[in-house]
Formats: sequence, C-alpha cells, structure tokens
Amino acid sequence: MTLRKSFDPHLAIDDITVTDRDIDMLRAIDRYGSMHKAAAELGRSYPHLQRRVVELEDAIGQLTRRVRGGKGGGGTELTSDALDLIQKFERLRVELSGVTNVPDAVISGTVTDQNGGLATVRTAAGDITARVPKTAKDVEIAVRADAVVLMNPQSPSHDQTSLRNQIPGVVSELVIDDAIATVTVEIANGVTIKSIITEESVTRLDIEEGTDVIAAFKSTAARAVAADSKWARQR
Repeated sequence: MTLRKSFDPHLAIDDITVTDRDIDMLRAIDRYGSMHKAAAELGRSYPHLQRRVVELEDAIGQLTRRVRGGKGGGGTELTSDALDLIQKFERLRVELSGVTNVPDAVISGTVTDQNGGLATVRTAAGDITARVPKTAKDVEIAVRADAVVLMNPQSPSHDQTSLRNQIPGVVSELVIDDAIATVTVEIANGVTIKSIITEESVTRLDIEEGTDVIAAFKSTAARAVAADSKWARQR
C-alpha cells in the first residue's frame, strides 16, 4: 500500500471560501486579459465565471478592472488586491506542503538613498528597496525564497501589485521534490534569487529552465546588514 500526502488549501473570507479553482480563474484572467477567453481556456461557461468573480469581489473588494480601447480593443486585468490574494494562496500551498528549510538569496549592494528603516540599494540586478540599518553603506540583502513571487513578464497586471521590488530574470534551475519546486532565477550575471512554489504553479506559469520571469517581493521581505558584519562574514 502506498500512502500519498495531499492537501486542499483554501482561504475563508467572511462567508466566501477561496479555493484552488478560484485562483486558477484569476490566473487565467491575468494571463489572457479577458474573462471570456479565461472561461474558454478553463472549460467553464462565461456567466458562471463572471458570477464567481462578483461573489469574490462582494467579500474581498475589487479584483478585476475593465481596460477599454487600445490595439486589442480592451479587456480585463487584475487589481493589486487580486495579485495579493494569489500570493497569499501560493504561500499557503507551500506551508501546507510541509516545507521547513527555506533557502534565501544574498545580494550585495550599496545604499544610495535612506528613508527611515527602508533604503534603496544599488545592486548588479538594479535598485532594490530593503530594510537597512541606518548606518550601513555597503550591505548584503537576504531574501527568503518563500517571500519571492514569480510572475509572467507578459502579464498585463504585474505592475499593479504592491510588491515594490520587481526584478526581471531567467530561470536557471528548476528542482521539484515532493510537489514543491525550488526555482532559481538569474537576475544578473552571477546573481541569483530563489523562489519556492508548488509543482502545480510551475505548470500554470509554464516555468522551465530558460523561461523569462519577474521575481517580485516586498521591501519588508528584504533584510540587509552591513557587508562587514558578523552575519555577513558567516554567509
């Protein structure tokens, strides 16, 4: 007899339960920029899909917005609340999968601007906003893999997210173990960042080695220390 682990992630918001099916729907709307096309690709009826969007928005707030005109004749895009919901659900998947050892990336840089506890750090991959000690100049930024969200650069909604750091890169390594994927993204020559997502998300995002992605994370998820600190020397 073979025992297999399984889980059914969901988020409860008032009387609404957000399920994997709902997240698939939002991802499809984001990918195709159209509720009609999302319904067709998912094999669902448009009225049913539209009705579900309305139910979710009644409980959560605006998740989609109409885009009118333009070369494509308009369409539908996700709001930042929708993208945040997808991120929360993705992290829940990973937590329920029992991941205990979460790798982090360390990115070196120089502080160029400081505003309280947050600073802009110039790195080989571009500017990163992070939590930085006020006296630090040359720093090393640590970003946990479970805080990094991967997005499609072609998505019409990725610039609506509250994730302030958005770094384009190329998937250099993809390792899947027990339904959990560790994705390594090269964001500059010799500089990488990791993201932990589920195997299902790898399929949804069409991720493989060589895929162009955007690695996104919040400023508060990036923690920096002075490059000459004891923590940095132990890395």
